[in-house]
Amino acid sequence: MSPTSLELNHRERAALRAVAAGRVEITCSSEPDLYIDGVAFCDQQTAHRLAHDGLLRPVRDGRLGDVVLAELTGEGTAQLD
Repeated sequence: MSPTSLELNHRERAALRAVAAGRVEITCSSEPDLYIDGVAFCDQQTAHRLAHDGLLRPVRDGRLGDVVLAELTGEGTAQLD
């Protein structure tokens, strides 16, 4: 299934909107965690899905565990259109 054909739930779309607004940080990790407005996003399954499906990513490389700003990928942006 391509990312453009994903069916996202309300929480996943809200997380993507927060990324688009520049309010989300992500840990540099193979299983990244998200922080929205500086608060840990408690739904790790959603965080991992959005990252593994290629909808968001760190804006820059970092060391394992670094927390950096998150950005939408092209596929992530398409999900909000």
